[in-house]
Amino acid sequence: MRFLLIVFMGGGLGSIARYLVNKWVGGTLTSVYPYGTFLVNIIGCFLIGFLIFFTQRAGASTIFWRLFLVTGFCGGFTTFSSFTFENVELIGNQQLLLFFVYATGSVVLGLLATYLGILAARNI
Repeated sequence: MRFLLIVFMGGGLGSIARYLVNKWVGGTLTSVYPYGTFLVNIIGCFLIGFLIFFTQRAGASTIFWRLFLVTGFCGGFTTFSSFTFENVELIGNQQLLLFFVYATGSVVLGLLATYLGILAARNI
């Protein structure tokens, strides 16, 4: 239960940070391009790479920080960072077919699922 609370707290802070970055970018740049989400995704990718490496190097005693920062904060900030890290791991482990299936399937099926969700909501 303690671990759930740690992830919950980090996720809440990550979600607030995502909102603030999007609000700041939206107030600074006016464009059709989703700069806020783009920036959040890139920052999140950098953070998850840095934090996973850093917490792995520090050892098992950092489980609190890994759950709080990686699973919680980065997960609340952007799940795109988890997606990209998993793909980097697949490439690093030379699991190229699995990488291709996962990356392509996630994007294509994610877009399809979003579109189908819109269609379903329209027909209610």
